[in-house]
Amino acid sequence: MNETGVQDSAAERLAAVQERVAQSAREAGRDPADITLIAVSKTFGAEAIEPVIEAGHLVFGENRVQEAKAKWPDLRARHPAAKLHLVGPLQSNKVKDAVALADAIHTVDREKIAKAIAEEQARAGRRLELFVEVNTGGEPQKAGVDPLEAAAFVAQCRDGFGLTIAGLMCIPPVDETPAPHFALLRKIAGEAGVAGLSMGMSADFEMAIAYGATHVRVGTAIFGERG
Repeated sequence: MNETGVQDSAAERLAAVQERVAQSAREAGRDPADITLIAVSKTFGAEAIEPVIEAGHLVFGENRVQEAKAKWPDLRARHPAAKLHLVGPLQSNKVKDAVALADAIHTVDREKIAKAIAEEQARAGRRLELFVEVNTGGEPQKAGVDPLEAAAFVAQCRDGFGLTIAGLMCIPPVDETPAPHFALLRKIAGEAGVAGLSMGMSADFEMAIAYGATHVRVGTAIFGERG
């Protein structure tokens, strides 16, 4: 709610987030244009996404392939310039749909998925922007490559499967300050020779930008609380 008690529109919330991204970049001595804001639209329908597109934003994120498949073909037909990033866990039986639907996948985290993506890209004649997910907190319930194995896995993706890896992604543990995780991801990216850092969400994207994030994944701050 704003000061008058009227709920802000998605377009207004988007503009506020864009300004925060730009301000954070300037404070870090970075060019705001070097940071991609991914509006994470998971659980929101086309009626919530359309106003954000109409406000000029074109990069969106979804967690689940099935949900993306249900709403994005129609949205892309109406808005062909829109880009879709898959930011949730990817099952191998969903790789074909993922490669057909998405422009980027942020959760490459094991050999089986990397191999399946390589084979499907070759079949479909597409090349997606790919990120390796790193489990920086070593959480057993969470997907992602062990930090000590991440650089070798990136090399395997490149050399073994011919994939182009744009960068790394992480989701810090919810009960820990994210700064050490962002710093670790940046360090591993340097070791792996990749430039992209997909890190930072609604609660911490400004800190992520200070640590070098190139892609921030923001949902609630743009679309509001999920039901």
